[in-house]
Amino acid sequence: MSEKKMTSSRRHNLKSLILQIAANWIEQEKKELVIAKQAYMNENCPKPSLSGDQASLMETCKKLGALLDKVDEERYDMEAKVAKTDKEIEDLKIKVIDLAGVKKPALKKVRMSADAMLKALLGTKHTVNMELRSNLKQVKKEVKEEPAEAVGDWRKNIEDKADRKKMFEAS
Repeated sequence: MSEKKMTSSRRHNLKSLILQIAANWIEQEKKELVIAKQAYMNENCPKPSLSGDQASLMETCKKLGALLDKVDEERYDMEAKVAKTDKEIEDLKIKVIDLAGVKKPALKKVRMSADAMLKALLGTKHTVNMELRSNLKQVKKEVKEEPAEAVGDWRKNIEDKADRKKMFEAS
């Protein structure tokens, strides 16, 4: 079963639709953020009443000063948490780079005897002899006894063969 490929114009059209939807979502989030900020400010920071005598204004200033101190403490705590989290993130990034950064080098072909390879693997303490011939069984060869004539003088052999040749020529 072969799947039909999407045409470039269709892909471009879908991509632009997705980008439009994402842009609408971002706009909506911005509006919601402004509304949430305004609600928070109305709840936590009511507008001070500036009417009244000097004593009531001094009281209002003291309340505002206490609120400022409280906000500064919260801001400091938040900054400390953010700094700590940033440090942890940086440490984790370094660990990831260390783990991912170790690349295995390309191995090169090296001609090495079996003895040298075992020495490299096991070290110089363990000497293993890979001489294969030393591990083979000793086999005794049986010597066939040949007739003594064959071992004799070669000239005699030639003379015998010459006699045979004469026999064939005579017949």
